[in-house]
Amino acid sequence: MRKAATFALIGLFNTVVDASVFFLAYAYLTSPAPLNRFFAAAAGFCRCGAAEDLALIAANVTAWLVAMTFSYVMNSTITFAAESGRKLKVSAYVAFAASGVLGVIANTATLVFAAQFMPIWAAKGCAILVSFVVNFSMSHFVVFRSKRPDAAA
Repeated sequence: MRKAATFALIGLFNTVVDASVFFLAYAYLTSPAPLNRFFAAAAGFCRCGAAEDLALIAANVTAWLVAMTFSYVMNSTITFAAESGRKLKVSAYVAFAASGVLGVIANTATLVFAAQFMPIWAAKGCAILVSFVVNFSMSHFVVFRSKRPDAAA
């Protein structure tokens, strides 16, 4: 229960990082700029959604990369300190990022779907809730799982 509470508290700070980067990136990507035209052309070429959907995806993945790095550092040194030894390791970062891929897919899918029915800020809120459940589960059961005592010892 303590880990879940600590994870949630760090998650609150991480949510601010994620949302801030997302809304800044989204504002830039949807402003009258060459990138906006790029998304319109890409959407027309791939027929994989509207330009706004592609901008949502790009802004969300950018925000995820920044927030995932922040989350890894904080959770390694606080929430899962016993399991990580409070040491940042490239292999653990890669595992954390890999486990987060499922979370960013769930987050992005929720965001794009929900944005069809509600304001983007509310859709982002729904997406954050979905990814919290996925990310905690992956961190707890995969990335920072407790080491089992050696049977031979």
